[in-house]
Amino acid sequence: MRFPPSFLDELKARLPISDVVGRRVKLRKAGREWKGLSPFQQEKTPSFTVNDQKQFYHDFSTGKHGNIFDFVMETEGVSFPEAVERLASLAGLSLPRTSREEEQREQRQKSLYDVVELAAKYFEQNLASNVGAQARGYLSDRGISPSTTIEFRLGYATPNRFGLKEYLGSKGVSVGDMIETGLLIAGDDIPVPYDRFRDRVIIPIHDQRGRVIGFGGRALKSDVQPKYLNSPETSIFHKGSVVFNFHRAREPAYKDGSVVAVEGYMDAIAIYQAGIRGVVATMGTAFTEEQISSLWRLSSEPVVCFDADRAGVAAAHRSIERIIPMLTVGRSFRFAFMVEEKDPDDLIRERGVEAFKGVLSNSRPIWDVLWARETENVNVKNPDTQALLEQTLMKLIRTIKDPTVQNAYVRTCRLQLASLFWRSGKRQPGQESKLSRDHLRISGEGERLGVQKILLGMLVNYPNYLEAKEDRISALRFEPRLEKFCGALHQLLIEYGTLEVHDVYLYLPKEFYEDLEDIHGSAVDGKRLGHSLFARFPVLDRDPLPSFVERCIDHFISVIHLYEIREDIRETEPKAADSDEAMNRLVELVRLREDLRVEIYSEGISLAEEAESTTRIWSAGKTHFPVPAAA
Repeated sequence: MRFPPSFLDELKARLPISDVVGRRVKLRKAGREWKGLSPFQQEKTPSFTVNDQKQFYHDFSTGKHGNIFDFVMETEGVSFPEAVERLASLAGLSLPRTSREEEQREQRQKSLYDVVELAAKYFEQNLASNVGAQARGYLSDRGISPSTTIEFRLGYATPNRFGLKEYLGSKGVSVGDMIETGLLIAGDDIPVPYDRFRDRVIIPIHDQRGRVIGFGGRALKSDVQPKYLNSPETSIFHKGSVVFNFHRAREPAYKDGSVVAVEGYMDAIAIYQAGIRGVVATMGTAFTEEQISSLWRLSSEPVVCFDADRAGVAAAHRSIERIIPMLTVGRSFRFAFMVEEKDPDDLIRERGVEAFKGVLSNSRPIWDVLWARETENVNVKNPDTQALLEQTLMKLIRTIKDPTVQNAYVRTCRLQLASLFWRSGKRQPGQESKLSRDHLRISGEGERLGVQKILLGMLVNYPNYLEAKEDRISALRFEPRLEKFCGALHQLLIEYGTLEVHDVYLYLPKEFYEDLEDIHGSAVDGKRLGHSLFARFPVLDRDPLPSFVERCIDHFISVIHLYEIREDIRETEPKAADSDEAMNRLVELVRLREDLRVEIYSEGISLAEEAESTTRIWSAGKTHFPVPAAA
């Protein structure tokens, strides 16, 4: 319905925005404006402002803003025409008259709503009477309580082919109206129209205003198909724009800030009964734009829960195709998948609502589901398949209409593709935990710091490598205390040219003795010189070959460098969202990280094998070399 601009202006003139907002938000005067707590999320410090002069509100915590119509649509989850209607009632204004044709159509629809409402009452009466005993038994078996049955206005259609037809006829409803509302099946080849719903539990379907507009019928007999039967498309029931239980879920979803969308009516009813009131159900079709927009009126990030079977996964993928183009800043979707091939109704009955909440807590962002779909079982070891994967993902991402969101998805996609392609061409580390810190006996101080101490301890024990490795070591970023210690070692090299381990203990400034003891360990109290180093890296206590020692030093330098790359990645990621230069830097860092991880893994295996095969180095058991856990 269209409204003349003059009417909308009159509404804004009659209703100060502070009055409209003040019905939901406690406001206090702050200069020329009003301030209050955000109605869109919980906060302790007011960041929500209202300006009557500008007829505008702005929420700094979420970025949401707008006029009185926007506020009503956001907080009450209604469409623009409904918002106008509610505000007009508040202002005491009558809605503007439309054309005679539109008036007749609206009047006609009102009469059809009355017909469907009469049918709902008929079904309710059947369920409560003797003829509804079997249907009541079915609902009881499904765990649906009497109070829930009443709240959802559940009913029963008898096996009689003309039961509803005769009832409505006795109320003065014409056969034509019964056909137009989809309550009767009619056609040129059907001499006498008959009831569409027979011997079924009836679930009324409401619009967003809470009016009954159609029905879903669940067959009681297992051999009757379809198991679920919906009303057909009518002038008041448009399947693609309806979200089941919207009118009940609106207020709970607003309060909780979340809404769950499931596939079936009975699932939604069971979840609602279990205490999760912000729940709706789709109408068994792929999401339409209208349904997506409706869900966003309830929550900025609805959680869609699908069955874990093939059909459920396929439904999720179809939904992604519809949702992706409509993504905007602050509006997305998450996906949860049931486990053990159960539906929410079964899970709640068997294990309780907490089990279902556990499923919801494991929901995944829409991008993660899309990425998994496109990369699962895809061999990306050659350029052709890499190009095809990138083309497929980018084609879908380019459908996103919001440029800010599209750019963010492009950057994320590029980064993950770079990591995936780089790993695919390299030997994979496999079970890295077998080559972790525990085998180096450094778990108490953290792997990064422990490896730094091992490297510096080896330079004390084998100071002849200080000069040979100076360029690589000086480029490393040690912990501040160890950075100074490393500088002191190099200063000794400059002053004395060649060094032995005893020279380090003799000439190192006293301020570094505490670190020297921790890193290497002096020969005191019956302990062997280097006992701290050997405690962290026992293989050195077996007098290894010089070539083996040098390779170990190079290995630990690489491990420390890998940690530095990871740190650079963490620092660069936030900047990549707004800068192509930072994004390119991030992609390069990821490639370097993957390259270095493979190199470290391979060298660690080689060093371990050499240690095992040389009895002079190691005569009992295996030695392992560190590979940091995956970033």
